[in-house]
This record gives sequence, C-alpha cells and structure tokens, in this order.
Amino acid sequence: VQLQASGGGLVQAGGFLRLSCVVSGRTFSAYDTAWFRQAPAKERELVAIMPWRGDRRLYSDSVRGRFTISRDKAKDTVYLQMNSLKLEDTAVYFCAVKSNSGRLEEISNYEYWGQGTQVTVSS
Repeated sequence: VQLQASGGGLVQAGGFLRLSCVVSGRTFSAYDTAWFRQAPAKERELVAIMPWRGDRRLYSDSVRGRFTISRDKAKDTVYLQMNSLKLEDTAVYFCAVKSNSGRLEEISNYEYWGQGTQVTVSS
C-alpha cells in the first residue's frame, strides 16, 4: 500500500492550501483515513479523520472550523482543505490509513503512512 501526499507549500497567514493523498495498491476494501501533522520538536498530532463509513468527520480543536477533510472514493484520494491558516499550522502533514477496527483517534492503529508534505505559514 502506498500513500502519496501532495499540496504543501509556503503560504501567508490567512491563506489556504489543499492537500491531497492518493492511496494505491490496497488489498482491503475499506479503510479509515486521517491527516496528522508534526511541527519541529513536537509530537505528531491528529488533525482530521474521515471514517470509511458514514458522514462523520473528526477534527482537532485547533483546526475545527478552518480545515475540512473529504474523500473521493472513486479516485482513492483524500483531501484536506485548510483555510484561514495560522503560523502555528506550520508542520509536516502526513496522511495515514487503517484497515482495522481499532480506535480512530489512536495513532498507533494507522498501518500505512504517506511521506509527508511540508506546510509553512508565514506572517
């Protein structure tokens, strides 16, 4: 299974970016998808989750109302629309998927990871 993340870059505070994550080579029929991020000297943190089933989406408090996770099942692609970006959103963003039934919010349950894409927000 391969995950290819893209869409990062340098943007001014208040601006927007859209990240994409293409999933390929999977042998399982359903999977939950999440975006995480890791800033320098900080632990990796959960940003948004999109379960395979249903319309529920989960967001961290720090991004709720500004970021939107979505998915195109036909393209096996997950997106993260990031609006009203802040300096503190600067980080490497990773997409990840899990095919197991483990807890959505538990980072260790995610079996497959993309390579990360850098998002830098400037003042």
